Amino acid sequence: MATITRLPFDAANLSDFQASKPAIPERVIAGRRQYRTVWISDVHLGTRGCNAAMLIDFLDHVDSEKMYLVGDIFDGWAMKKRFYWPAAHNDIVWRILKRAKRGTEIVYIPGNHDEMFRQFTGLNFGGVHIRRQAVHETADGRRLLVLHGDEFDAITMSHRWLAYLGDAAYEGMMTLNRWVNLVRRAMNLPYWSLSKYAKQKVKNAVSFISKFEEIVAHEANVRRVDGVIAGHIHKAEMREIAGVTYYNDGDWVEGCTALVEHYDGSMEVLHWAEEIAAREAPEPEARLAAA
Repeated sequence: MATITRLPFDAANLSDFQASKPAIPERVIAGRRQYRTVWISDVHLGTRGCNAAMLIDFLDHVDSEKMYLVGDIFDGWAMKKRFYWPAAHNDIVWRILKRAKRGTEIVYIPGNHDEMFRQFTGLNFGGVHIRRQAVHETADGRRLLVLHGDEFDAITMSHRWLAYLGDAAYEGMMTLNRWVNLVRRAMNLPYWSLSKYAKQKVKNAVSFISKFEEIVAHEANVRRVDGVIAGHIHKAEMREIAGVTYYNDGDWVEGCTALVEHYDGSMEVLHWAEEIAAREAPEPEARLAAA
């Protein structure tokens, strides 16, 4: 509960927070992208690893009828150790609540890092519906189970101390990642994730991710749904596993990705670092990339 009471806004007075002004003004952008549904997870507000600027850019460019927050939006583990909350993190919360006020249906499914909100399952705060899990029906009639996924991670469930140790090592990796990208920015190079690259190269990490995906897909099969959408492992993915469509919306620490549903029910993973790089590319290169 300490992490809740230390947040810089009061859950009981979210209407006052919605009426406040963000430090980074919301941009009025012509031709904002419209989707039926958006899924984001693993934002880890309250940590230096959170790529707040990129998520704010995403929220200012994209609209949807429905949005799922698929866990680890806040990082209670990190905030218990030391409190970190810059204005940009407030601005993300403000933008999400503003969507709810404008009519977007927001469903928040807490994960293991923000598990303190699970006690509020079934309640509604500022238009944000808190759920343990959900079943989403796509425009083309498919039923998709939506969950964070930590309940299928044996380390998180059975070896809590090991999960905390891994989290500390991951935090160190993200600190190094920030320095790498400061240098890349000075060299006018696009964002690049060191930890994502390491995951792809380390055999045990690849094996863990594959096993996690298979277990989650099996659960969807047991529930007799057509697919499953998860977060937790910070790896965006879309693939078929034993007759079940597995989706992962990724994260906003390493990959900066979101899963979206188009109005015909088709699904797509948006890689926002690539979107920004294409948008900021010189005009001839942009035309070549489009071709």
